[in-house]
Amino acid sequence: MIYFDNAATGGFKPDGVLTATAAALKMCANPGRSGHKLSLACAERVYAVRSLLAEFFGAPSADRVVFTKNCTEALNLAIFGVLNAGDKVVSTVAEHNSVLRPLHYLESKGVEVALAPLNSQGGIDLSALISAAKGAKAVIVTLASNVTGTAPDVERIRAEIPRETLLICDGAQACGHQKVDIGATGIDALAVAGHKGMLGIQGSGALVFSERFNPKPLMLGGTGSESINLNMPDFYPDRLESGTLSYPAIVSLGEGALYLKNHLYENRDRTLYLTDLMLNGLSAIQGVKLYSRPNHYGIVALSIEKLQSELAAYRLSEEYSVCVRGGLHCAPLMHQALGSEGLIRASLSAFNNEREVDFFLRAVEKLASD
Repeated sequence: MIYFDNAATGGFKPDGVLTATAAALKMCANPGRSGHKLSLACAERVYAVRSLLAEFFGAPSADRVVFTKNCTEALNLAIFGVLNAGDKVVSTVAEHNSVLRPLHYLESKGVEVALAPLNSQGGIDLSALISAAKGAKAVIVTLASNVTGTAPDVERIRAEIPRETLLICDGAQACGHQKVDIGATGIDALAVAGHKGMLGIQGSGALVFSERFNPKPLMLGGTGSESINLNMPDFYPDRLESGTLSYPAIVSLGEGALYLKNHLYENRDRTLYLTDLMLNGLSAIQGVKLYSRPNHYGIVALSIEKLQSELAAYRLSEEYSVCVRGGLHCAPLMHQALGSEGLIRASLSAFNNEREVDFFLRAVEKLASD
């Protein structure tokens, strides 16, 4: 099986991630909930990963790294944690439903929502976004489109939106592929998917945020701290982390970050090379239309003339043992803006190779010629 669905979840994990996760499953203790040696050892490991991610993403402190089960939960914490009726928020049509659906709900509760369109090149219209940001409580933008791999200039956004406006970024497709430093770029809240470019397992994620970003909790419950207090603690990360943490998932995310500390740029360049190779090959196939340009995120979006995207993905799987994704990719407004009713998305990682790309190109050529 050839796996080209890394934008949905990473198909390949470094040996260190697999070994550390297996060891964590054998620990069987609840971090921070007891005073015995095993519990304390787990708590120390969790804090070590928190500190590592704070360094990796340029957070002001380890306390500003909150663990979640995925990027969607992190985005919900950020969005619902700071927006209230009467606020204005600006986002884009390129967003995933993990942003669009919370905003759609909040709009019904009195939050003003504005969405920037795409420009003529298929990227986010930054001029429109920046213009709309006047008076906005927050701007929410993806660091890389999960449909096409297009990426906005976040530093320009931060420089040109009002200083008091919070900048929330969906890092699902970018984290682990590019260096993301929230301190250097002025990002106030970064939602991280642990199981994609960060090389962790499913069930891992994080919200990393600045000192001026102070979200209220969405869930209330046990934290292992201030147990006599019937209100949630007023300090982070406890304020946002109710219930038992997934220790194996956190360990896997930490090991993924350790691997990337040494291999981030190597992996980035390898992914770009393979993506460019695939795009060049597809551009020569009659009946194929491309929606992506070379990008560091490994995303290649295409359509095959007269072949519906889900059917093309099914045939690639059944006839050629190639895993890709068809459809709308949980980003309906992006497809609407592109004039698409669904696309084939091949998403590569640095662990793929040239032979796999060549096989995929020959498979697509056969489908396009049927």
